[in-house]
Amino acid sequence: QARVQESGGGLVQAGGSLRLSCAASGRTFSKVAMGWFRQAPGKEREFVASMRWSGGTTYYADFVKGRFTISRNLAGNTVYLQMNSLQPDDAAVYYCAVQRVWATKYDVWGQGTQVNVYT
Repeated sequence: QARVQESGGGLVQAGGSLRLSCAASGRTFSKVAMGWFRQAPGKEREFVASMRWSGGTTYYADFVKGRFTISRNLAGNTVYLQMNSLQPDDAAVYYCAVQRVWATKYDVWGQGTQVNVYT
């Protein structure tokens, strides 16, 4: 069974940094992409960043460009989200997702990890 597990969330002061990790396991080997999304209270879930598994092309939402970086560990089947210059608006539950080769959208989701930013 396919599974992804996020970790690394927490509480950070505005201007600080956090690094999120997402480990994929099970039947996720045929991946097209892995991505990060977030959802703040009262808001819809939004795209943050993603990486094509073949070739490593990355994509970012405009509001994180220059602050967040997505990277991967091929051997560990893991993606990371390095978040710098965090602001209160970045506070949300961050979700990792996998799009498998036979899917038309992200079809395996983690439980999420909470990120809180205080001033």
